Amino acid sequence: MSVTENITSVLNELGNTKLICVTKTVGTERINEAIKAGATIIGENRVQEFEEKADGLLPCEKHMIGHLQTNKVKKAVEYFDVIQSVDSLKVAQEIDKRAEAIDKIQEIFLQVNIGNEPQKHGFKLEELRPEINEIALLKNVRVTGMMCIPPYVSPEQARSYFKEMKALFDEIKIETQEKFDNVDLKELSMGMSGDYRVAIEEGATMVRIGSAIFGDRKY
Repeated sequence: MSVTENITSVLNELGNTKLICVTKTVGTERINEAIKAGATIIGENRVQEFEEKADGLLPCEKHMIGHLQTNKVKKAVEYFDVIQSVDSLKVAQEIDKRAEAIDKIQEIFLQVNIGNEPQKHGFKLEELRPEINEIALLKNVRVTGMMCIPPYVSPEQARSYFKEMKALFDEIKIETQEKFDNVDLKELSMGMSGDYRVAIEEGATMVRIGSAIFGDRKY
């Protein structure tokens, strides 16, 4: 199937769940084909790769979904509408600093290491609440969502992680609702090409899909 056919099929399946069209290693022409077919949000993993494509892209909402090093924050704030992969207070503080410099309120999601995997990025569960209290003091960021990448298991095995993430999201949303001006949790980003159907069943409001649209990545 073509990119256009894949986008149409995925969008029909998702219903009200938002599609993040993952464009890692995908060229500008094929990304634009996806945008023309109805993909309104693209997700990039690397700032440098996106920089090479940016000028040729059709209008769309742009999300940073890959690990963000502090030395790439300045460019990320310039390029992306949403940074989904904020995984530490240090990165949030750097985003705040760079956003202030260009008079921008940067929308961010907090990435949670829901499987507590040492090799994965994201806030540990025990760190999340104290760190939110610190992030809430920042003036040029707005926390509008949470994101997770579960352990690499079967879709059905991933269900328990998605369920736990949704429960955590709901708890943090209630706890922060009246407390902080710059924390307004609306989006829960979880699920990718292999497990997005389960993620939706467990409460995802956004799914990040690449290979089911563009085919297997070519590195």
